[in-house]
Amino acid sequence: MLPKEGRHTPCNFLTRTQSIDSLASQNMTNLTHDTDCHRAPMTPLRPRHAVLPMALFLGMWFSFSTSIIVVQAATPSDPATIDSNTLVDENAAAEDDPDANLVPLDTEGPAPEATNHPPTTTSSVPRVEDLFQLNPTGSSPATKRFSDALNPPAELGQTQYPSSNTADKMEYASYNVPIVMDSSVQAHIRYFNTAIHGRFEQWLFRLSRYQPIVETIFAEFHLPSDLVYLSLVESGFNPYAYSRAKATGPWQFMKGTAKAYGLRVDNYVDERRDPIKSTVAAARYLRDLYDLFGTWPLAMAAYNAGEGKVMRALHKAKAESFSEISKTRLIRRETKEYVPRFMAATIIARNPDRYGFTQESAAPHQFDEANIARTVHFRGIANATGIPYEELRLLNPELRRDATPPGDEAYHLKVPVGMKAKVEQVIDRIPAYKFPRLPAKAQFVTAGPSRWYKVRMGDSLGTVSKRFRIPLKTLKTKNNLSGPTIRPGDFLVISR
Repeated sequence: MLPKEGRHTPCNFLTRTQSIDSLASQNMTNLTHDTDCHRAPMTPLRPRHAVLPMALFLGMWFSFSTSIIVVQAATPSDPATIDSNTLVDENAAAEDDPDANLVPLDTEGPAPEATNHPPTTTSSVPRVEDLFQLNPTGSSPATKRFSDALNPPAELGQTQYPSSNTADKMEYASYNVPIVMDSSVQAHIRYFNTAIHGRFEQWLFRLSRYQPIVETIFAEFHLPSDLVYLSLVESGFNPYAYSRAKATGPWQFMKGTAKAYGLRVDNYVDERRDPIKSTVAAARYLRDLYDLFGTWPLAMAAYNAGEGKVMRALHKAKAESFSEISKTRLIRRETKEYVPRFMAATIIARNPDRYGFTQESAAPHQFDEANIARTVHFRGIANATGIPYEELRLLNPELRRDATPPGDEAYHLKVPVGMKAKVEQVIDRIPAYKFPRLPAKAQFVTAGPSRWYKVRMGDSLGTVSKRFRIPLKTLKTKNNLSGPTIRPGDFLVISR
């Protein structure tokens, strides 16, 4: 838990290092060249000759500093005095800025104990069911990888059980990811079971809706089925979850990694929110991380912090396991807690009765897909077919503006089972929807009862608290902050 610095960013370390080194050397060469070219023989000034240049310099400096003061004085210090809804700048709206459908991430753990293409008649978005059709022969292009030519599919990690209790050993042996019942795991179990019992129960209920599909996809990618519970600590499997670091969706992908793994992210569609497509991308990413590190604890730590940070930590500590680097200062506390948090969530999710959680399950995620060749809004479809508006939103969380995207010749809209034919019959009678003009990027935007504020350079929790007249404690609670650190580019929920 998708702030996550460097999170989910695929790296080519050698290429990146080379490009940085070459750029630095090029700049240094240019600097030397410019200095040498503009260097001319100069005779030393006598003291009386230096008075006039010094006076000119001081005069220019005073004039420049005065202009700075005037500009700063004209800059509004309180966004609320400009507009009650938005504070805009000259930049265009970003593809991954929050919209009104998103909600802040709420999966924090316990406090620490210490180019143009010709038009096509087919959709640019693949059919959902094509992404997770099982292929017994193992020849599916979506699941091929280079290591398949060298070794069998990744095997399941060894389960560890330090307990001497025979029953505990038998239970832990049934898990297909490493489980270690240590003090950190026990602390997270207590936190889930007591401090946020109701919230965790909601996460389990929401996951039950998607769990059969996730397990089917993970089986296709030869991943341990228990990895499904990683989504609990990421987002509580909430497609609309949004972190301060701009990670989005049930698997909390950053935009760069999402695009690298084939997900569409633009102003109209964000497939990080699609429960199926994002799970396919998460399966590919997790499998790549396992191939890179060889153990699931390290792979999960890299999923949280980024493979580059974990690789550097292993190298600097001369370590080979997650338990070794977790004892150092080479990875952040959030990453150290991430793996135990997953273990605790897995233990509870597999034994909900033991911890007092109900076994109630949600209706499975089932749907048909209607071929839509026009831009239509959910409300227009709801009025023409009787399908509840909220059900269309539930089935299509990837559509950021509650309408099929413009420019797609054919979009496969998910509709309730049995409603495909009816939707396609009346689609021509539904008025075409024209999207309103996208606003400029906002420093804070209205999102239901809450507002998002984008942290700027020089901001602190204290200054944000004073600016919006919100108690510091409330600001930290609303944003699940345990410490005082915020970074430029983060989004904060501004509400009382």
